[in-house]
Amino acid sequence: MSTTRKYFGTDGVRGQVGEYPITPEFALKLGWAAGKVLSKTGTRKVIIGKDTRISGYLLETSLEAGLIAAGIDVVLLGPMPTPAVAYLTQTFRAEAGIVISASHNPYHDNGIKFFSSDGLKLADDIELEIEAMLDSDMTCVPSEKLGKARRLVSADGRYIEFCKGQFPQGHSLEGLKIVLDCANGATYHIAPAVMQELGAEVIPYACQPNGLNINAECGATDVSALKRKVLEEQADVGIAYDGDGDRVMMVDHKGQVFDGDDIVYIIASALHQQGELGGGVVGTVMSNMGLENALKEKGIDFARSKVGDRYVMELLKQKGWKIGGESSGHVLNLDLISTGDGIISSLQVLAAMVTTNKTLRDLGQGFVKYPMNMINVRYAPGSDPTQAPTVQQVVAEVEQELAGKGRVLLRKSGTEPVVRVMVEAEHEKQVLDLSSKIAQVVESVSS
Repeated sequence: MSTTRKYFGTDGVRGQVGEYPITPEFALKLGWAAGKVLSKTGTRKVIIGKDTRISGYLLETSLEAGLIAAGIDVVLLGPMPTPAVAYLTQTFRAEAGIVISASHNPYHDNGIKFFSSDGLKLADDIELEIEAMLDSDMTCVPSEKLGKARRLVSADGRYIEFCKGQFPQGHSLEGLKIVLDCANGATYHIAPAVMQELGAEVIPYACQPNGLNINAECGATDVSALKRKVLEEQADVGIAYDGDGDRVMMVDHKGQVFDGDDIVYIIASALHQQGELGGGVVGTVMSNMGLENALKEKGIDFARSKVGDRYVMELLKQKGWKIGGESSGHVLNLDLISTGDGIISSLQVLAAMVTTNKTLRDLGQGFVKYPMNMINVRYAPGSDPTQAPTVQQVVAEVEQELAGKGRVLLRKSGTEPVVRVMVEAEHEKQVLDLSSKIAQVVESVSS
């Protein structure tokens, strides 16, 4: 079997709706192909959840028809956060879970990604087997073997109770005023209920999806409105999720933004203080150097993976650790749930606030971010400027100048022909000067 992927990327199949492969025809065939592969073993049951973008109806019905034609029973969840689908796939003992979402992208994009029966990303060999099946002619099982479909009306309630169960017993959110920005996405009916039932006063924001407003000037990728709302409402904290609920950003009572690095630092520090961290922390090559230094000052080991929650997960499992994340807001705690979960991560931070009687700002003390600058330099497809001798020479010169008090990272983008030139150091002027110096050399060999 070929190991070259035609459709699956690092996070399922993605694209613009109406353009191949995000079309009803492809979704129908993908549902059938996945059903044929998955029907070889297991329960012959697949659950489907989606975010709130308008194209979810189109792709949901197409996938459903394909799965049923392959003899698979389908459980429809409706709008649900990605991590909720992972959780419910496990609790329902389903053979797989499917999420229809393009995460933090605008409404005109969509995607289809799969979870295995244990709530993890589908194994590479299964994805490749599905891709191979897509090249076969589509057939339909006999009528008596067709799958059935049903809608699970209790899905949101089940997940709300699960989330509440991750908050420490004997504590509540009484007295906390929280602004919740749900990005007009999949958490809109889950997160407010979780926080309210735990006792918080909740001011909902971007919790009225219409199919077109998902991630539009709101959510984890744009917290400017959340900052204003927190200050306007004099709230204790603001929380922003992305469209499918696997990312989270937070804002303190003064309007300061806390990204994924901050959140990982707070969660790891709290667990370390309680003696429950059980190892170190995994970040990525893009995690701020200040995070690494702050954790090491507490005696917490830190390791870096490639960019992507899949790679954070791999390194966590390799090391036997449980806490990791990306500055973008993907945070993993493998003791609580099998995938990144914005609601669970924010609850861990809120638990640290409640149990220590500290503000979000107080909990972030000890982590001083290094100034960072990134410059994108376009290059001719097929070439690799990072391997040019002049580029490697200038990188070596800059690293020597930083003398261990900063970092240089050159990384080819996985989605476009650009080299990302990143420099981190103690002083902002130095960062700007050195990143510009490297970018000029990269550009000289890219033209």
